[in-house]
Amino acid sequence: MTPFGHALRELRRRKGITQRELAKAIGVTPAYLSALEHGKRGRPTFELLQRIAGYFNVIWDEAEELFRLAEASHPKVVLDTAGLPPSYTGFANRLAQRIRSLPPDVIEEMDTLLKKAEMRG
Repeated sequence: MTPFGHALRELRRRKGITQRELAKAIGVTPAYLSALEHGKRGRPTFELLQRIAGYFNVIWDEAEELFRLAEASHPKVVLDTAGLPPSYTGFANRLAQRIRSLPPDVIEEMDTLLKKAEMRG
């Protein structure tokens, strides 16, 4: 499940809406919505995000967070390490090979490190 899929499922749960009801209201099939929630489809379009936010009548901050989560929810990530030092390519490949077996605490530690690096600029 992607971060966006998790957020969408949580929105539906809080509002007591089924996938079938939401799918009909926003003009997609229940199968597509299920695949989107489970991370088996790519990021939703901006138009679809607007329909979802409108359907749930979310406040701007919550809609902005939903859009941000959608941006970070492509289930098949491609890393371009061309032109970077060999150690970067090696790291990207090791991560790709092992990501499914990493425990949640390791993922959290790595995410914290990435956030610290982003803050450095």
